[in-house]
Amino acid sequence: MAVDARERLVEKIQRGFVVETIDDMTEEYLHALIQTLTITGDTELLSVPALLTVYKQAPTLNRKITALAIMQDELGHAHIAYILLQQLGVDVEELLYHRAAHRWKNPYAFDFGLDNFVELGAFNALYDRAGYTLLSDVGKNTSYGPWRRALVKVDKEELFHLRNGESILREAVRDPERRKEVENAFRWMFIMGLEFFGVSDQLKSRTTQLDLKLKGKTNDQLRQEWLSKVVPFCESIGIQVPAHFDEASQQYVLDFPFPCKFDVERREWRLNEPDTWDNVIRRFKARGPENEAFVARIQKGYHEYERLRRSS
Repeated sequence: MAVDARERLVEKIQRGFVVETIDDMTEEYLHALIQTLTITGDTELLSVPALLTVYKQAPTLNRKITALAIMQDELGHAHIAYILLQQLGVDVEELLYHRAAHRWKNPYAFDFGLDNFVELGAFNALYDRAGYTLLSDVGKNTSYGPWRRALVKVDKEELFHLRNGESILREAVRDPERRKEVENAFRWMFIMGLEFFGVSDQLKSRTTQLDLKLKGKTNDQLRQEWLSKVVPFCESIGIQVPAHFDEASQQYVLDFPFPCKFDVERREWRLNEPDTWDNVIRRFKARGPENEAFVARIQKGYHEYERLRRSS
């Protein structure tokens, strides 16, 4: 019977049915939606501690104000995801303030602090471009009505974020010293952006998100879309990245084995050493160097308040 219910829902969704309430969902749909919204909320929220590491290095007051506005947007985007989770019956207080750091679902790239303001620009240009690519796909294709409507606002703000990053980088490459910072940023952050989209399609055995229209495109299709914007931008500012457009296949091709090995301590990719997705997933689960500190920063105020409340 559960199989019949799944098939009926998949068929309805493929015909254009919009899911509005839990009553419209199967257990599979609810589980997949909760998982997807948790990743989204965690990604939006955990972008903020990384940006906070360098925003004070902004070269002008306008740049600093814009960086703060972007962080405020990210908090708002996270709020949307967590509110939707709460409406689905998730204990969001437990999720946010009692979950161990290694169990958060933010991208591995967000477990690293930034070294300078140019890296904040690369963060916006690369990672917000990835977020925009992913959420634009969801906004156009998701079968979950409340999320589709909420993403109208999010989509516009993510576009602003990535444009801000591109503006910072265009300005930076005109100065020889800051140009070196751009080159150094892209050496480690470009491939981090590629990893945003997850494992290669050929390794994915389940198509639940596509069947239920929680997304519209596959991981590799989304990765191609990201490359189609990022590589031309890099070319336009004279920054080399290990990827190019292949006329024969009409696709962007990487000039190194992907995935490849990563030296966490040095933040260096070993472009001549192929890796497996199993190893990459183990690296993701082990989390990056700032994972605990960044999550602790998110949770700190809550626990301080709780201690004060209990002692009063």
